Amino acid sequence: MNKNIQLQDLGIKGYKETWEFQEELFKEVVDLKIQNRRNETQIDTPNYFLYVEHPHVYTLGKSGDLSNLLLSEKQLEAKGATFYKINRGGDITYHGPGQIVGYPILDLENFFTDIHKYLRLLEESIILTLEEYGLVCGRSDGETGVWLGVGTPFARKICAMGVRASRWVTMHGFALNVNADLGYFDNIIPCGIRGKAVTSLNVELGVEKVDETEVKAKILKHFAILFEASFIGI
Repeated sequence: MNKNIQLQDLGIKGYKETWEFQEELFKEVVDLKIQNRRNETQIDTPNYFLYVEHPHVYTLGKSGDLSNLLLSEKQLEAKGATFYKINRGGDITYHGPGQIVGYPILDLENFFTDIHKYLRLLEESIILTLEEYGLVCGRSDGETGVWLGVGTPFARKICAMGVRASRWVTMHGFALNVNADLGYFDNIIPCGIRGKAVTSLNVELGVEKVDETEVKAKILKHFAILFEASFIGI
């Protein structure tokens, strides 16, 4: 089993081209798995982890409700934002500057074959990272992602998650608000959940800007421990 993960930081990149790149990597891994089974070979399947920051964009998961987007096409254009229906789970979310987006493309057969465990460990890597900044975060029953103030009237989401998996290969991932412009969330019903707020790390810490490079490094540290993996290409 190959537990090495190839890390690529794509910098600022449009959603559509990043999605297409994910699909290429995803297909590469799935095709190799099919080839291994057909030919009874044991060629190691690769694992990838992409970091990226997207320009303003709204994405709607395959089970999402379009009515959770509160903007018309013209209003989207006026805000400099784009919109895509995509093939991950979950409802609608926003990506934009000041947000750390991570897309692990893993062959879970290199780690464990349990999609629920995968989601919980993905959440845990963010929870442990935020604990290093003094924040007490957790999960909200029936709702993926990472939250603050769970069980109180002040519950707020700091990290959204939505994944797709086929033949135990994952794609899509998480979006952690670090220095995000939260005003863009006012244009949607985030994840289709009414009555709960969205927050960002800089807001919670009461600072103008948090070092995103430092946050990325902390996420990778916890991810590597939880998945018993090693990152290459750092």
